[in-house]
Amino acid sequence: MTTIRTLHKSAIAGLCLTLATSSASATCFRGVNLAGAEFGDLGGTYGQNYIYPSKETIRYFADKGLNTIRLPFLWERLQPILGSDFDQDELKRLRETVDAARAEHLNIILDVHNYAYFAGSMIGSHSTTVADFADLWARLAKEFANQPDISFGLMNEPHDIEAETWLDASNQAIAAIRKTGAKNLVLVPGTIWTGAHSWFATTEVGNNAETMINIVDPGNNFAYEFHQYLDSNFSGTHDNCPRATDAVSALENVTAWLKENGKRGFLGEFGGSSDAACLKGMAAMVDYVNREKSVWLGWTYWAGGDWWPASEPLNIQPHDGKDRPQITSLLRPGLEATSCGEP
Repeated sequence: MTTIRTLHKSAIAGLCLTLATSSASATCFRGVNLAGAEFGDLGGTYGQNYIYPSKETIRYFADKGLNTIRLPFLWERLQPILGSDFDQDELKRLRETVDAARAEHLNIILDVHNYAYFAGSMIGSHSTTVADFADLWARLAKEFANQPDISFGLMNEPHDIEAETWLDASNQAIAAIRKTGAKNLVLVPGTIWTGAHSWFATTEVGNNAETMINIVDPGNNFAYEFHQYLDSNFSGTHDNCPRATDAVSALENVTAWLKENGKRGFLGEFGGSSDAACLKGMAAMVDYVNREKSVWLGWTYWAGGDWWPASEPLNIQPHDGKDRPQITSLLRPGLEATSCGEP
């Protein structure tokens, strides 16, 4: 893959990377979630119960021509006590992983992988307040402010939290980030697992399309993060993809919403097995997002990472030195795009 490697280093990294802090345009993300740091129980030991991606894994995906990693980690490990300083060992691990990705000229999306909870307590509750969430992001912003290859993923897949509460939490977190002087791109999910297919649904927790349109960013540099799987219930928990066409339609629907409202989107998670329908469906999704780069900042596949078992259907980590079939669905025309999210 020398040709793709050369393309990655020159065209993608060299031209895209400098755009991350611009409100008019941004990096075209073409990447993968590298799971592991969100694994295990909170009391677990590093290297036994959870792990950050290795340099070898990071290099593998860079060599394939991808330019971004979405890096999941747990809030509680980084900040064991709400409102207090970060755990220095965990912060060091996070920084070292950022440095390893940066050495490969990759963009890094910091993903707080907590589903809008802290130690079992939902954001907006008495135990975990909206102010606590804003404090987390103020501290993270100070650590990584204005580094052009760093974007801030506010939260992975809020689902139980009411849309109005999540809107308030998001707006307060964004305000706290901007108060530090950080201009980094902020990725904002909705509630209801932030599914593209459910973006317009009215449920017991609210309606994302109606509520999340009220995001306020003083820095004018944010995008909505959507997740979209292709299986029977759009959960990514099955090894077949009977709703691949519906998944593409869901992306088309939120694209229309983004265009109508002058907003930008990012596909933070999607994935499927090596089943032929999955491979075809994922290729169609990637092609669509690559094509609609006026509003889409790109995508990151779920998932790779050193500790995924070979039997995991959505695993894209190479096994026994062999590529997974899914990688061919990602290496589509459009990797060379240099700017996304421009009206």
